[in-house]
Amino acid sequence: MATNGTGSHATTLPKAKDLRHHLSPEAVARRPSPLKTAFKYAIDPRIVSLGGGLPLPAYFPFETISATAPAAPFTDYNDPELSANAPIVEVEVDRYNRNQEPGMIPLATAMQYGQSDGCKPLLQWISEHTATVHHPPYSNWGCLMTVGNTQGWDAALRLLTSRGDTILAEEYTFSSAMEAAHAQGVRSVPVKVDLEGILAEKLDEQLTNWQGSKPKLLYTIPTGQNPTGGTLSPERRKAVYDVLSKHDIIIVEDEPYYFLQMDAYAPGTSATKLPSPPTAEQEPEKYNKFLSKLVTSYLSLDVDGRVLRLDSFSKVMAPGTRLGWIVAQDPFIERLTRQNEVSIQTPAGFSQAIVYSLLSKWGQNGYLDWLIELRKEYTHRRNVCLDALDKFFVQPSAHAPAGLTEVVEWKEPTAGMFFWLKLDARKHPLYGQLTPLQLENRIYEAAIEHGILFIPGSWFRADQDPVDETVKPADDEEVSVFFRGTFATVPQDKLIEGVKLFAEVIAKEFLS
Repeated sequence: MATNGTGSHATTLPKAKDLRHHLSPEAVARRPSPLKTAFKYAIDPRIVSLGGGLPLPAYFPFETISATAPAAPFTDYNDPELSANAPIVEVEVDRYNRNQEPGMIPLATAMQYGQSDGCKPLLQWISEHTATVHHPPYSNWGCLMTVGNTQGWDAALRLLTSRGDTILAEEYTFSSAMEAAHAQGVRSVPVKVDLEGILAEKLDEQLTNWQGSKPKLLYTIPTGQNPTGGTLSPERRKAVYDVLSKHDIIIVEDEPYYFLQMDAYAPGTSATKLPSPPTAEQEPEKYNKFLSKLVTSYLSLDVDGRVLRLDSFSKVMAPGTRLGWIVAQDPFIERLTRQNEVSIQTPAGFSQAIVYSLLSKWGQNGYLDWLIELRKEYTHRRNVCLDALDKFFVQPSAHAPAGLTEVVEWKEPTAGMFFWLKLDARKHPLYGQLTPLQLENRIYEAAIEHGILFIPGSWFRADQDPVDETVKPADDEEVSVFFRGTFATVPQDKLIEGVKLFAEVIAKEFLS
């Protein structure tokens, strides 16, 4: 199995289309670093190397690093009454691994120069994980380590775009991603969405009628979308993919929330703790059942090889690991490796060593156990949030005797960390005197004054011009105001309190 741009996967699968015409001039111009090409000789035990500028590992001031983590299958991991006695695994990485412990990247290797695509054992582990979950439908794909999806996106921009180019993104999208594009002189154009995600027919119409050079790529967060919380169905993903294949446009699939998928919401369930998932012994098909419930990724549909998938440990382990990876066809991975050689070099050796050792202790199925447990925990938090929304926005209350359903609507998130509130600006007593964007700012400031922070929807607009900072309202923003909230960050009692406080603000603004 390939772990980088030099290998191959199942030989019965076809190769990806040759899409190197999408490479930017910068990407095409990159040459292998001469020093990196000589590294293969520096690590050959038959050769005495006086050519590399590698510090002697004996002078690394780290003999061992260690960590303690929960052990699979993580039953009742977050139950305060039970977790104190839960089994743990001890992870330790030493300088040379003289005892030849399996599942270890020695510090002498992890902390050294030379592995611009990532430490090989971790890269192999991630490739196996990718094959298990996504089954890419072509043979010549590979993975490359990144410093998380933010850096992965920056690398994708440099790979595929140049100053003056245009990209597509959901109407509302991760604002930092757009800032990265705008800083490189790349213009972002919004694609029409509903509360689930991209509307394929609108996208096709937009591209068919496009004037001038077509967009270089679509940037999309299709699962647990940030900020809307929407998740695009497999059928709609296939429709979007077909449109982009028809118009020969690359897809950058940013999926940090992919494994935070949830079952459908059942009202009134937040008071009950969700049961722990069965063990593999209790349910032999446990892992296949979990994987079958995951929404189809664009990578799984990618018969052309036009998807760059950005994956990360940030939301399923910790953001501070600063570890992610890109999955793409081999020619793209090779160009990205050249970019890593002269930019990040490689992700932090500490993170790669400790994360790989933990994953090796867990195993592929143990990691799936961890993801299954996260699914349970985030489902419960989502349920708490939606029950609170129902209680304070739908049910009659002292601040809103008839509820607030004439003012506010939302779609239950089935993945991710966010929920998206849509307010009917026409119901505000100052509508007409103030624009929806002015009303949005008024509500935002009133909420801060009342002790609650929600993020205004206009901050996530995809079409804020990199030169002219005036926000251009979408059609829907002529009559609507949007706010993003999260159910992931605070304790559950604070989550309920926060929803209540925001409901009080909305009631005061709209009903006074």
